[in-house]
Amino acid sequence: MIGNWFKTTLLMAAITALFGVIGLSLGGATGLIIALLFAGGMNFWAYWFSDQAVLRMYNAREVDAHSAPQFYGMVAELAQRAGLPMPRVYIIDEAQPNAFATGRNPANAAVAATTGIMRLLSERELRGVMAHELAHVKHRDTLISTLSASVAGAISAIANFAMFFTGGSRDDERSVNPIVAILIMIFAPLAATLIQMAISRAREYEADRGGAEISGDPVALANALQKIEHYAQGYQMPAAEQHPETAQMMIINPLSGSGITGLFRTHPETSERVSRLMQMAGRY
Repeated sequence: MIGNWFKTTLLMAAITALFGVIGLSLGGATGLIIALLFAGGMNFWAYWFSDQAVLRMYNAREVDAHSAPQFYGMVAELAQRAGLPMPRVYIIDEAQPNAFATGRNPANAAVAATTGIMRLLSERELRGVMAHELAHVKHRDTLISTLSASVAGAISAIANFAMFFTGGSRDDERSVNPIVAILIMIFAPLAATLIQMAISRAREYEADRGGAEISGDPVALANALQKIEHYAQGYQMPAAEQHPETAQMMIINPLSGSGITGLFRTHPETSERVSRLMQMAGRY
């Protein structure tokens, strides 16, 4: 998947450039050097370790053929149909119905589902959802998805760090213009959100299509999406609310949608996703 490797490289380059601009604005040449070193270190960490960090955020517990035989067997069967190595399988003890995939490549992938989604959906519908997540793995979306979540968190941290410079030392002639620092505080998180929106929406349509092909059952996935969206609104997911940068990894947006988060959707409209899946069903 050369396209996704190109996107990942472009994302890392954009991150480095953004950090460089912020560092130069806040600290001149010294700030630029520090920011570039930080960006390089963050890119390295995000590539190798961000998937485990996300799983820890959600207190995901790994299961196997003995601890969750039916669920694990379902994932194994779908992975075989997709021509993928067996991913690690996790369950998240949350009432909200949701699921996601992570990992830097298919050989190091993981899929996770909440206990809420396992209770809500029929076996056929859950199978459609897990096929969707394996499609993300097959398309190598998981690396760029996890990277973008880590990046958004880091950018927000830098924006908060900019507060340190707003006061400036009166004795320091090189103190940064507080207006610049305030602008960074406002627009850096917005840039992170826009990055996630650009990455996530098209990717979900492709994973829906790929999941329907893997499972051979687009109607089941369409029904699952409608159920998940309806019931997810009644349950908050605390880990997602605390780490909103990870919301775009989920099959349905897990955030409550209150305030500004409702203005920037990281997922396509569910009705459009369902419509496309039903069109696929007509061709089966």
